[in-house]
Amino acid sequence: MDERTMIKLAIFPLPLLLALCFLGGLVLGYVYFRALRETANLIVSQGHPLLAMILTLGRLALLCAGFYLAVLAGGFALLAALAGVIGAKGLMLRHSRRASA
Repeated sequence: MDERTMIKLAIFPLPLLLALCFLGGLVLGYVYFRALRETANLIVSQGHPLLAMILTLGRLALLCAGFYLAVLAGGFALLAALAGVIGAKGLMLRHSRRASA
């Protein structure tokens, strides 16, 4: 990929771009892991398998689209988005452990 095909995000300073990508990754991770939890609940409760498959494909498509947009913004933006997704995973695990205790 060259600079002509990348999104023109040079108008944003790098710290602002990284912060936006991190926050976007947090939202993306929250939606992804929330859908994963709902899929697991559907499987355990023997819910409708088509809904579980739609949730699985939807969350994977959303994650791929979010990371694709981050890649277009650059490598550091992708790392910031990935850090946001991992941070959302940690927050959701902490929340579920508190709820079960």
